[in-house]
Amino acid sequence: MSIQAYQNNSVETASPGELTLMLYNGCIKFIRSAKKAISSGSIEQKNTSIQKAQAIIRELMLTMNQDYAVSKEVLPLYDYMNRRLMEANSQNDSAILDEVEGLVTEFRDTWKEVILQTRRAQHGTGGNA
Repeated sequence: MSIQAYQNNSVETASPGELTLMLYNGCIKFIRSAKKAISSGSIEQKNTSIQKAQAIIRELMLTMNQDYAVSKEVLPLYDYMNRRLMEANSQNDSAILDEVEGLVTEFRDTWKEVILQTRRAQHGTGGNA
């Protein structure tokens, strides 16, 4: 099985929670790519990477379940991260990218813990996220 086929299969068989985890990880990857591009002076690559990170944040905003009270706290944070990514892009500012990466990492780590606790509750085992 090729790596691409494996990755496609991973996405197709992932639970909604695992897909959200993949989105967070992708966002972090694109933010890191943008930071590298800034340090190497590759403005086009920086722009592309930041736009991809913003697209993930927008996807997270669109797919958030509004039925939970926590969504009213999370949506403004997503909006803030999206605005900060725009600022980082226009200002070529790695420090802003560091800030957003920290926030996305916190969301990712919290989400990973939710998945683990859900698995424990459903299956009585730890599992790996």
